[in-house]
Amino acid sequence: MTSAHVAVIAGTRPEAIKLAPVIHALRGAGLRTRVVASGQHRELLHEAFQAFGLSADVDLAVMRDNQDLPGLTARLIDGVAGELSRERPRFVLVQGDTTTTLAGSLCAFYADLPCGHVEAGLRSGDRRAPWPEEMNRILADSLCTRYYPPTEAAAGNLRAQGIDASAIVVTGQTGVDAALLMAERLSGSIPGELRGLPGLGALRLVYATGHRRESFDGGLAGVAAALRALVEERDDLLVVYPAHPNPNVARELASVAGSHPRLHIIPAVSYAASIWLMSRAAVVVSDSGGIQEEAPSFGVPVVVTRDVTERPEGIAAGFLRIVGTRTDRVLQEVTSVLDDAGLRSRLEAVPNPYGDGRASQRIAADVAAVLAGRRNDGA
Repeated sequence: MTSAHVAVIAGTRPEAIKLAPVIHALRGAGLRTRVVASGQHRELLHEAFQAFGLSADVDLAVMRDNQDLPGLTARLIDGVAGELSRERPRFVLVQGDTTTTLAGSLCAFYADLPCGHVEAGLRSGDRRAPWPEEMNRILADSLCTRYYPPTEAAAGNLRAQGIDASAIVVTGQTGVDAALLMAERLSGSIPGELRGLPGLGALRLVYATGHRRESFDGGLAGVAAALRALVEERDDLLVVYPAHPNPNVARELASVAGSHPRLHIIPAVSYAASIWLMSRAAVVVSDSGGIQEEAPSFGVPVVVTRDVTERPEGIAAGFLRIVGTRTDRVLQEVTSVLDDAGLRSRLEAVPNPYGDGRASQRIAADVAAVLAGRRNDGA
């Protein structure tokens, strides 16, 4: 490998998943790559990296019990700044919209280092939804110097923000790369953690997740109530809901946990298990941004339990329905999807609007060109 040093900064499980194929591509291009885990999510992040045969080179271990955003942000800035000062990379990569992303891009700016933003340009149009992610990505895009938006629409958002078009490379979504890679590795085999789950494989599957902060005040509970009503009304369905480890999620799901034999609230599952469940679901019910991008690769419709989305391409292509968290609305839309007998076959004929599985190679090629001096890094 060359002496060029790229620092890839990740803090959460979704970042690890979406950066894993990028790390492989960077190393495949001969670039020395150091993986910096902030520790914003600890066990989940490392498990995600391990699923792709990767590990972090350093863990800044910023996580604290009952942490608030100001404290987390302060620890992240202190930790990332120290890492960049000690190791002095030539290029920094951040991903998405987390507090780690904001801290990484800010520290790169302070250190006068070129910084690339993977998944740049996404916008919901509402600074409070998702919160604080919408503001995190706006600020990160103001601080970075290279931009890797997944779609042309995201690139348009960057240009509207005043970012020079020469610094923007539309790549596709690296989360699609990760999903296709994991599906290939699974080759149809069921992950061990799911074996023995009653009804799995014999009934139509509804795969559900939820974790957004803005839904902690009754929103997730409203969705859970809809799922409970769904299995009560239809005896051909099984709902599998891996619960995020955030205790606020457990509190929201408490009213339905254990309340019906075909509604399984289970501990968080591995990324491999998530892809297996998603690819076999009749419908996914989720507030996850990553799932909105991954599910179209398998022709699976997603009922999005949010009021807005920064991923409008999936709506236009027919994969996504934005429904909010009201119990009656969620129940109505999930039922509508399940009753549309031809929907799955129609969606399977539509290309994933978020990518073709080669986004990571495009990013690696651009980073290599910047480091070789063939492209202006914008710093």
